[in-house]
Amino acid sequence: MQNLPDLKQLSHAQKDELIRMLWPLQQQVQDLTAQMVVMQNSIKQLEGRLALNSKNSSKPPSSDGLHKPAPKSLRVAGERPTGGQKGHPGSTLSQATEPDRIVVHNVPDQCQACHLELPFGYVSETRQVFDLPVLQFEVTEHHAMQAICSCGHVHTAEFPAGVNATVQYGPRAQAAMVHLNQNHAVSVQRTAALMKDFFDLPVSQATVLKATQAGANILQPTVQDIGQGVVRSAVAHADESGLRVAKKLHWLHVLATDTLTWMGCHPKRGGEAFESMALLKQFKGVLVHDGWMPYKALDCQHALCNQHHLRELTYLLEELDQAWAGDMMELLTHANHFDNLNCADGKSPRYDSQKYQGEVRDLRALYDAILAQAQAANPIAPSTGKRGRPKQSKATNLIGRLSDYTDDVWRFMTQPDVPFTNNVAEQTVRMPKVKQKVSGCFRTLPGAQNYCVIRSYCATMHKQGANIFESLVAAFKGAPPQPSFG
Repeated sequence: MQNLPDLKQLSHAQKDELIRMLWPLQQQVQDLTAQMVVMQNSIKQLEGRLALNSKNSSKPPSSDGLHKPAPKSLRVAGERPTGGQKGHPGSTLSQATEPDRIVVHNVPDQCQACHLELPFGYVSETRQVFDLPVLQFEVTEHHAMQAICSCGHVHTAEFPAGVNATVQYGPRAQAAMVHLNQNHAVSVQRTAALMKDFFDLPVSQATVLKATQAGANILQPTVQDIGQGVVRSAVAHADESGLRVAKKLHWLHVLATDTLTWMGCHPKRGGEAFESMALLKQFKGVLVHDGWMPYKALDCQHALCNQHHLRELTYLLEELDQAWAGDMMELLTHANHFDNLNCADGKSPRYDSQKYQGEVRDLRALYDAILAQAQAANPIAPSTGKRGRPKQSKATNLIGRLSDYTDDVWRFMTQPDVPFTNNVAEQTVRMPKVKQKVSGCFRTLPGAQNYCVIRSYCATMHKQGANIFESLVAAFKGAPPQPSFG
């Protein structure tokens, strides 16, 4: 770098030449400074994208890859003791009152010390072993009798309903295949292998697929009734997730309550799928969802998932140092705990009490104050003159959502049975994602639709405490148990 010349030694002509040379550089410095600001903002946005994970955004855990974020709970340290909480029933293996088999272990006839004959023995201790019997398939042969009357008329007995072929698999075998493959996400190949290992029953992969198709056909009417049951409910949860079908992206749509689960698969994600499947268009209760715009266009009341808000606020606090985000997280978490404490049975908060309503007003006032602070720290980006709305930051977008849909954010405190989160729908999506991980994709759209039917039925029966395997057995016998829609 050259040293600055002594200006006193320069002539007027030399100074004028130096000014003419440096003057254009002033504009270049301003231009470079502006470019540097733009580049710094871009770098900050890119670094923010790299910091996004399943703990601070709506990204699924599968997108975290090998770099899993450290688990971090929003619970306050020391708030609850470790281990099972008070009132939790717990479960452990205990002795049966009537064992199936008793094995007696006798003492010797003579005393090992004095060799005298021992008196009658008594039971000093009992121990029980819970195990499975030898699993082996059994073959039932049906004989259709025939008799010819003296008049020449032939009488032939009929086989039972469902016995249609010379050789076939029975309802329990078909239920086991469907239970493993569809409900527990075991691949078709491994399902066939397990049938051989468990029961010594040779089964081909085509047989597993045939049983799946038969099960879906049987359960389709029941699943349609489940969908209508969800539509008639006061509160329902909705979510959607990508599903690979026939090498193309399709969408799994979920509509669920605490006791009912309905799933459907469609090539489209938004309004066209809603029109085709119709259920969401019919729903008029409170729909809990993640704030996706097509849901907001539905003609019903809405409740936003606050767990999504907490994740986004975590990102703003930890990655962008937005202090207001921490205050909002603390407020929403406190409101959720307060609502739970005021529930007598976990579902019916005392909404009519003056104390409860007063607390709600105070929390809402604090909520508005925090939003005002956030809006002051994150002004809306001005229009650039280009077509469309100017792009806003993540903080501005979240602040706008929390401000524009305040009633939907707080509906969990103002209406009975509306929960704080959309976990009911998100939990419903998990097993289909596991199924897709195991199989890679669904090869055909009918195969994906069959899965949705069977999984909807199994998830519903599980929620209602039924034995899923026995329910499938009854279904293959022609009488599927019906869930409760009350």
